[in-house]
Amino acid sequence: MPTTQLPPTAWAVLGLLSFPPGERTGYELKKWADASLRFFYGSPAFSQIYAELRRLERLGYATSRRSGPEEPRTKRTYAITRAGRDALAAWAAGDRDTAAVSLRHPVLLRVWLGHLAAPGRLRTLIEEHVARTEGELKEVRDAAARAEGVEAWAHPQIALRWSERHLAAEVELAHGMLADLDALPAAPEVNADGDAPTTG
Repeated sequence: MPTTQLPPTAWAVLGLLSFPPGERTGYELKKWADASLRFFYGSPAFSQIYAELRRLERLGYATSRRSGPEEPRTKRTYAITRAGRDALAAWAAGDRDTAAVSLRHPVLLRVWLGHLAAPGRLRTLIEEHVARTEGELKEVRDAAARAEGVEAWAHPQIALRWSERHLAAEVELAHGMLADLDALPAAPEVNADGDAPTTG
């Protein structure tokens, strides 16, 4: 039976509900998305998560319940339904949304336009990119360590290991760009008007 047409983010949110313990608040879904999904797909905003949860409920793919008076603060938890699990399994086994990966690299775009920038500024941008990427690399390694040995997270661990290799390669590629910059012939500095300074 064909699955309902949903955006990939909806399937990602439903996928978060498919892992044990099986019932989570929107806040918990966001925390786990930040600790896993964002390293290879992107983490949806709170507004996106709650919008997709409402959509999934309307479709019968998820249910929710409010906490009782015994809780100090009222909260709503969500769980996947049998219909939701079946639809998610059918989507995961399908071939939709598997087009070639589209790369958008803002730092590389600025390097491509390097003829308009001061060489020192390009180096700074790449070095800042390396520092950010190394920070993400540490985070993904920490996340992988937390998932280590948890049988239910065996496949997320594979995704995290891919993310680790991807980020490590990104650091190496950035260092390669720095070396390529160093190999360029010296260029005149560019002033605030975009012109090379004159002499004489």
